[in-house]
Amino acid sequence: MAAALPRTFRRILCEKFSPDFRQATRIVDTPMVNPGAKELLIKNRYLGINASDINFTAGRYFNGDEQPPFGVGFEAIGEIVALGNECQRHFKVGNHVAYMQNGSFAEYMVVPAREAFPIPSCNPEYIPFMVSGLTASISLDQLGDLKSGETVLVTAAAGGTGQFAVQLAKAAGCHVIGTCSSSEKAEFLRNIGCDRPVNYKTENLDQVLKKEYPKGIDVVYESIGAEMFNICLENLAIKGRLIVIGYISGYQTAKGVSKSRNLIIPPRLLSKSSSLRGFLLFHYVKHYGKHFQKLANMYHRAELKSSVDLGQQTHYKGLDSIAEAIDYMYSGKNKGKIIVELPKQTSML
Repeated sequence: MAAALPRTFRRILCEKFSPDFRQATRIVDTPMVNPGAKELLIKNRYLGINASDINFTAGRYFNGDEQPPFGVGFEAIGEIVALGNECQRHFKVGNHVAYMQNGSFAEYMVVPAREAFPIPSCNPEYIPFMVSGLTASISLDQLGDLKSGETVLVTAAAGGTGQFAVQLAKAAGCHVIGTCSSSEKAEFLRNIGCDRPVNYKTENLDQVLKKEYPKGIDVVYESIGAEMFNICLENLAIKGRLIVIGYISGYQTAKGVSKSRNLIIPPRLLSKSSSLRGFLLFHYVKHYGKHFQKLANMYHRAELKSSVDLGQQTHYKGLDSIAEAIDYMYSGKNKGKIIVELPKQTSML
């Protein structure tokens, strides 16, 4: 028998555009909602933190089409507590699911059943398979054209998505270089198969690449931007592919982009027959199911590690801790995907 539901639940709304998450958002009480015929009502247990959460609160994905207030957060895992009558063939109350849906920073969420991924338990290690894992898996598959024996560079390699790019490139038979910012992260990268961790705080990445990889890099998985992007571009091999999945160095700025020295990109690409390829996950929805299952299968066969970070000094719990978790991510201290835990029980008010 399904447990009684509270009359209200808490969620986070963006009430004004700003890259400052605290200034942009507020926690509000919302009346409980019932799922439609093809929908699931999910009680969230773990939420994923993404660098682009503040791009969302800054309104950078809307092109002026949507105005506050709106829900924030991209992904969660939880337990089905109610469902529509057309979902009962594939789902039951008590099943666990993962999903990606705008507005997931909430205690409860109504999600179309077709967009929910069944998982065997509410293990937080399933969260990274979504935004972070799908970004790595789909972009490398669709844009990377990986070939065994190629050299791959992953920037921010110890982060939520970088960890998957490293492991998937290794699984494809590639030699993998990964950038990081500490000796602890370098050891983490070795443990997930990275051939050459580069701590850019103690080594000059450009010099390392030119000395150790004089033929250049075949594929770059780049998420930082600014000078890191320039170094990656300059060190591409002939027919190299530079995949841009983000530019986190600029997300906290008012305009959302970082300063970069002026490069004449077309001649640089032409001189090496190389290419620059942008990737935004939401343009590849039809590939979600296939690649989520691919990652889950690799994980279940112990061929893939999924590292989560619940906080360095404190365990991030509750919606009130999300802003702090975002700060922690931008401090660059996390290893793996940052996760916020929600309580098993909620108020019955």
